[in-house]
Amino acid sequence: MRLSSIHTYPVKGCHRLDHDGAFVQPWGLAGDRRWMVVDADGVGVTQRETTRLVGLRATVHPGGLTLRADGQPDLDVPEPAGGDPVPVRTFRSRKIPVPALQAGPAADAWLGALLGRPVRLVWLARPARHLAADERDHDTGDQVSFADAYPLLLANAASLHALNGWLAEAGEPAVPMARFRPNLVVDGAPAWAEDDWVGRSLRIGDLRLRAAGPCDRCVVTTTDQETGVRAKEPLRTLARYRTVRQKLLFGLHLVPVDSGPLHVDDPIVIEP
Repeated sequence: MRLSSIHTYPVKGCHRLDHDGAFVQPWGLAGDRRWMVVDADGVGVTQRETTRLVGLRATVHPGGLTLRADGQPDLDVPEPAGGDPVPVRTFRSRKIPVPALQAGPAADAWLGALLGRPVRLVWLARPARHLAADERDHDTGDQVSFADAYPLLLANAASLHALNGWLAEAGEPAVPMARFRPNLVVDGAPAWAEDDWVGRSLRIGDLRLRAAGPCDRCVVTTTDQETGVRAKEPLRTLARYRTVRQKLLFGLHLVPVDSGPLHVDDPIVIEP
C-alpha cells in the first residue's frame, strides 16, 4: 500500500489544495482548516449551507493566506496579530466555543461579496477543544483544527472504485474522490479494508497515526467540487450499502501520534 495523494483545505469548506508532501502536526496537516468563515453569530459557514464555497481557492503562505475566486481580485490576508479573540463554533449544535482571531474588514467584505451574505473570516491561532470528551470515539482534546471532529481524514481509492461500481449499476455517473474531501488517499488496499483498521495504528512513511473511527458522510458529498452543482448521489447509494447505526460511512478518521513530513508514494503499513 502507498499514499497516493495529499490534500489540504486552508479555509474550512474551500476548494482543495493538492500536495506532493505535507507536514503532520498534532492537530492535522500544516495549513489545513486553520481559517473559517463565520456568520453574525460566530457559527461556521460551510458547504452544507452554501455551495458557493467551492469557488474559494485559498493558498497559505508564511504569515497568512491569499484568497482567490473568479470575478474577484486576489486578496492577501495576514494572520491576525492582535485584538481580542472572539468565540466561534464550527456548527450551531456545538456547545463548546473556540477562541479565534478576526481577519478584519477587508477579508470580511471580500468573502461577503463571494457568498452574497454578511460573514467574517477568523483564524485559529491556537487549536482548542470544540467537542466534549464523550462526543468522539477517540478524544483528541484540543488537538484539532476547524475540522469537523478529527485532525485527518483518509480515504481508500479501492473503496471509491467499489462505490462507483454500485453507482454504475444504478445508472448513475461516477463521482471523484474530491467529493469526500480527504486529506490522505491510500492506494493498493482492498475495498473497505479501512473498516478493519479502526483502533489500530497506521505507519505512513516514518510517521504513526491512530485510526479513530469511520467517517459519517453528509450532503457535502453530493456537491460537485468544481461547479457547486448539487445532486442526490452518492448519498443515496451509500445509504443502500454503507449504513451502519444510521450513519452513511466512507473514509477513516486519523489522529496523529507522531509529527513530521509525509510524501506521496510513502509506504503504508497497518500495525496490529
